[in-house]
Amino acid sequence: MPTNNPLPPKENALFKRILKCYEQKQYKNGLKFAKQILSNAKFAEHGETLAMKGLTLNCLGRKEEALDHVKRGLRNDLRSHVCWHVYGLLQRSERKYDEAIKAYRNALKWDKDNLQILRDLSLLQIQMRDLEGYRETRYQLLVLRPGQRASWIGYAMSYHLLKDFDMALSILEEFRKTQMPKAGDYEHSELLMYQNMVIREAGMTEEALYHLDRYESQIVDKLSLQEIRAELLMKLGRSEKVGDIYKDLISRNPENWAYYKGLEDSIKPGTEEETLKLYTDVEEKFPRASAPRRIPLSFTTGDNFKGLMDAYFRRAFHKGVPPLFVTVKKLYSDPLKVRTIEDLVLGYAENLKTHEKFALSDEGELESPTTLLWVYFFLACHYDFMGDALKSVEYIDLALQHTPLLIELYVLKAKIFKHAGDIEEAVRLMDEAQSLDTADRYINSKCAKYMLRGNLIAESAEMCSKFTREGVSAVDNLNEMQCMWFQIESAAAYQRMGKWGDALKKCHEIDRHFTEIIEDQFDFHTYCMRKMTLRAYVGLLRLEDVLQHHQFYFKAAKIAIEIYLHLHDHPLSDSDLDSALDAENLSPSELRKLKNKQRKAKKRAQAQEKQKAEQDKKETQNKKAQDGELDGPKEEELVPDKLSRPEDPLEQSLKFLKPLQMHAAHRIHTHIVAYEIYSRKGKILLMLQSLKRGCQVERNNPQLHVCLLRFLLLIKQKTDLPEPVSKLLHREMEIIYNHKDPLTLNTEYLERNNNSILHRLAGARMMYELSPTPEKQDEALKIATSLSQKLQGIILNNCIEVLEAMCRGDFGKCETTAQKYQADCHKLFPYSPSFIIPASNQPDQVNGNAS
Repeated sequence: MPTNNPLPPKENALFKRILKCYEQKQYKNGLKFAKQILSNAKFAEHGETLAMKGLTLNCLGRKEEALDHVKRGLRNDLRSHVCWHVYGLLQRSERKYDEAIKAYRNALKWDKDNLQILRDLSLLQIQMRDLEGYRETRYQLLVLRPGQRASWIGYAMSYHLLKDFDMALSILEEFRKTQMPKAGDYEHSELLMYQNMVIREAGMTEEALYHLDRYESQIVDKLSLQEIRAELLMKLGRSEKVGDIYKDLISRNPENWAYYKGLEDSIKPGTEEETLKLYTDVEEKFPRASAPRRIPLSFTTGDNFKGLMDAYFRRAFHKGVPPLFVTVKKLYSDPLKVRTIEDLVLGYAENLKTHEKFALSDEGELESPTTLLWVYFFLACHYDFMGDALKSVEYIDLALQHTPLLIELYVLKAKIFKHAGDIEEAVRLMDEAQSLDTADRYINSKCAKYMLRGNLIAESAEMCSKFTREGVSAVDNLNEMQCMWFQIESAAAYQRMGKWGDALKKCHEIDRHFTEIIEDQFDFHTYCMRKMTLRAYVGLLRLEDVLQHHQFYFKAAKIAIEIYLHLHDHPLSDSDLDSALDAENLSPSELRKLKNKQRKAKKRAQAQEKQKAEQDKKETQNKKAQDGELDGPKEEELVPDKLSRPEDPLEQSLKFLKPLQMHAAHRIHTHIVAYEIYSRKGKILLMLQSLKRGCQVERNNPQLHVCLLRFLLLIKQKTDLPEPVSKLLHREMEIIYNHKDPLTLNTEYLERNNNSILHRLAGARMMYELSPTPEKQDEALKIATSLSQKLQGIILNNCIEVLEAMCRGDFGKCETTAQKYQADCHKLFPYSPSFIIPASNQPDQVNGNAS
């Protein structure tokens, strides 16, 4: 080794023992051997020993000491690959991957053929998706270890990920020629299936089919083989051979809807009757399968549909299938089918009630009493979906009179009241359902979710504690388990309550969960190569690339951005801590005492938190000493009070916005919040970029319409823009606005969307802003508050949004109109507290009901 300070034999033997102790996770012994070397004055500053001591300390959780030792070691021996490698490992443990890659490259300058460094470097390169660098590193590993399977696979995969399919295939083929597979060799089978995957992605359909036929005897996964073969034959237009394959697949799994779709596409029946015969043949062969009875309901019409629906319903009601409505809900896109379903089930209810039969003409035994129960249950689901809360409650009450202790009935009734807007009653009913079976984790979770919707955060945590680990608070345990639905609902509840810091804490916890999921890839980069789960590995890499488009991240980011925008517009100050005090009813001395008491309580709480943090740190260090894994960097503690007072809220919001712009660009809300952030930062071109992207996604969106007009008004007021910026704006705005003024654009928007309540609201808000005359402002208010039966979107949330707009002052002072609108909406949504007319006509009470 080209090191500045080589060790003599005795110390060198000790150094090798340090390496061995590190590999075997005997860290305390490793520190003893390091101390023996460093206690010798000649070697007190030996670079490699200092580096290995630092690496060992890092494994024990003593990160600051570790970094100090490693840096000292590196300064003392800059030509040692060990010191650079260790420094890279430390940087990797802190998730500073770019720095780690630089350190590994420096290590390779002094030992270019070190396998371990090359492997570590390749892991970081694939983690960071440096595919060009990954290919070079995998080539070096292949040259050094051509006999290892992972060397060939890794090198081929680097070309595959770079979409150089020809090179990937040639490498895989050369490697395949060296293999001598045994019968039932699953790993070799996966290699062949991966090879076929690359051939298909290269667009070589004929070659992929030939490859499957040639190596069929060596492929163990016969199900995937048949599915891929059918797909390839369809692409090649050989549909006559595909039918038999799909029939065979249906025999294996008669509940897979994709197989029926493939069978239809291959046989191409010309009429409804011919298509129906495909399914009746399968039903005769597999009488217990539900798919061949359910799928025909989607394409049949008229008497055919009615007959099939009748048979399907009778079987399900007789058997008692609680999720029956869920299975037929997709049919509700057709109004004719909805009417048929309603007539059939109402007929069943009447006949079962009076004659205990589905129809008067039915012969045979009478139906059991539970059949009528499930008919009532279905009707309650039906009317709930149709938005008729009164009828839905009527039928669920009939079901409860019939069987008072059935949990599903209470769950459904809670759901009905939630949809009707009465979350308090929904929580009470769900709590009652949970009390009927306290051992049911699903009902427990549902009840906790409803409690969060009702802003009962402490109660929901207590409900969850029945199934979380003992000795740990439910909230901490749910965070540890990455239970993101709970955290998102908690964040939304805190946001509604105005507890910005607590809401942001939940959002940041979810953000950390996604970071951890991305970090967890490290475990699979070597595992999948070793176990040859190559198709799943490529799928994992592609999933991780778009992970943050998941709805959990989107919801958390949306809440966080909204809060940061609010905190930018209305920053909290220290005086807000005293806002809850009733200063009017307290004397100055009493007020001072109360403030002192609060200050002392706050100090006590901080001291307890500090003590808890130190205890947690000790426990973490002990745990690390046992398992010795390189953990990630120490995360900063999320303190709600600190989070609610950020130095720059807009910069914090950008941290959540950037992943949305990368992975959720197909969602219109991404571009609307981007516009709101950039408008506050005064970034004209970025505002224009957000609007342009929003127009590409959903030009007609109501919120986007408001942003478009406000931007146009803003630019008209700007007279001091630089010439290049002005030219660019002029060119791009010509495309977006087509030379029209805001008033014309708003008028056209209202004419184009005159039948949608939310679009009318957006247009009316802009009319109020653009036309300051009382006549136009009155007209705007009438447009926004219309509840004509011809309008679309008259649902609870939309009507609440209209009421909130009036209460915010978007239409000036309109208390009387708001109260009238509440009264009109109360007739439509009798269970919603938002539309209960207040006892007094005070404006603040109107606001309170709308909040």
